[in-house]
Amino acid sequence: MISEPSRYYAVELQALPSRIGQVRRIVSAHLRHWQLDALVDHAVLGVTELLTNVHRHAQPDKRCTVEIELLLDRLTVSVRDHDPRIPEAVGCPDPLDAYDGGDGNDELTTSGRGLAIVGAVSESWGVRPCGADGKVVWFTLAAPPPAVPVETRSYAVYGSTPEGPFREYAPFPGVPLSAPADPAAAPALEPVLAPAPAVAVGAAAARRVPAGRTG
Repeated sequence: MISEPSRYYAVELQALPSRIGQVRRIVSAHLRHWQLDALVDHAVLGVTELLTNVHRHAQPDKRCTVEIELLLDRLTVSVRDHDPRIPEAVGCPDPLDAYDGGDGNDELTTSGRGLAIVGAVSESWGVRPCGADGKVVWFTLAAPPPAVPVETRSYAVYGSTPEGPFREYAPFPGVPLSAPADPAAAPALEPVLAPAPAVAVGAAAARRVPAGRTG
């Protein structure tokens, strides 16, 4: 059964080697989908250790539930199994020494070294007893702050031609840049002349007679 509310994912499985590899890929894919790429390596390593402990030591069966949940700035990864025994982490100089093995007869010691690795890669970890129903082993990782979205806009760029910027507009002073350089030609208008003023002419001036001549 798989459920996936927002920022929460849970999967039930048998802690077998083949299924552990599948869960690793599932956890990685979900963290990348949540844009938590920086947490993938540590989360996958931690969940691998917890599932390996279930595979090696859990009784009476290997059924378990893996949960990952992002709450505010914390990612919590947990594995619940049906074994009520509580393991204890065993200190070692380098937690990666757990991969060198150990006394195979001391199951809790081997499991504890796995928890030492979980503690080394996580911010915090713990065990929550569930009575006869088993236990939950969990660890947390600090989530990086979400990236602030940057608003992008497109702008027109001018001045990339030899003619210079605003080459499509009139260069004459006093003409606004919003006026086109070659406006549509206005229709030609015929000149209209004002009529000459009327002059009143008297009877004596109606006819001019050259000097020295009569009649």
